[in-house]
Amino acid sequence: MSRAEIDAAMQRLRAQPGFLLETPLWKLPASALGVPGGEVWLKLEQLQVAGSFKARGMMNRLLANPIPASGVIVASGGNAGIATAAAAKALGVKCEVFVPTISSPAKQARLRELGAEVVVTGAAYSEALQACLARQQQTGALLTHAYDQPEVVAGAGTLALEIEAQGGVPDSVLVSVGGGGLIAGIADWFGPRARVVALEPELAPTLFRARQAGEPVDVAVSGIAADSLGAKRIGAIAWELTQRHVKDALLLPDDAIRQAQLTLWRQFKLAVEPAAALGLAALQSGAYRPRADEKVCLVLCGANMDPATLS
Repeated sequence: MSRAEIDAAMQRLRAQPGFLLETPLWKLPASALGVPGGEVWLKLEQLQVAGSFKARGMMNRLLANPIPASGVIVASGGNAGIATAAAAKALGVKCEVFVPTISSPAKQARLRELGAEVVVTGAAYSEALQACLARQQQTGALLTHAYDQPEVVAGAGTLALEIEAQGGVPDSVLVSVGGGGLIAGIADWFGPRARVVALEPELAPTLFRARQAGEPVDVAVSGIAADSLGAKRIGAIAWELTQRHVKDALLLPDDAIRQAQLTLWRQFKLAVEPAAALGLAALQSGAYRPRADEKVCLVLCGANMDPATLS
């Protein structure tokens, strides 16, 4: 991975008219959120096509490779599948998505609305992935991985490129981690210029446990954000890049994540899924304590959830 690959991904995405959106970067005084620091930047990626940052990496993967008549195939807790289905629809190709039983009904419904063939199998993402890989061997469809392919990570990195173009380089960026594609791309783009902080739920600690073990290991995954941050092992690309660029890996309890999600809705009418609320949860809970003058960027990475859960 390199910044050049991320830049190339952005050029590729911009050449596909009418797909990728430039999502807003909202700068607020930290006091407006009731948290420490000088300024909080909210990157509103929940407004992206297909409802999450995943649209960047999935479309980049499709544009960078020939697509066979059998189309594309992906395993996902929901967001990567929705993004792949949206990209496939935009390009007029078939799409098959394998999701685990923990995938929310709202995400499954959205997949079907986009024209994807949905296969619900396995109790967790890892089991859906194994079924997906077996099916791909039969059909020869182009496989998009939710987080562990170079084109996917480079696509995710375009989010950091966009942040810099809109507002400059923040002092720190707080990033939710599942399989690690997003933090890998962001950390690769910013490198040492910004402090990139990995955030995970206590019940889905893939990067945290890998650091304890000194290598990627399988972990049990559950909790409020498991349908988005449901990978049981940190991706190989993310492991390499976070080892190089990310010093801090923090864990957050589900109740703090839920409180942050509700704060974003009740105070700012920002409807995000739990995985997108980890940055604010880290600030509200004190897990991450910025300097008094620090510019902290929070990536609100997705909004594919049932709005009824915000009541």
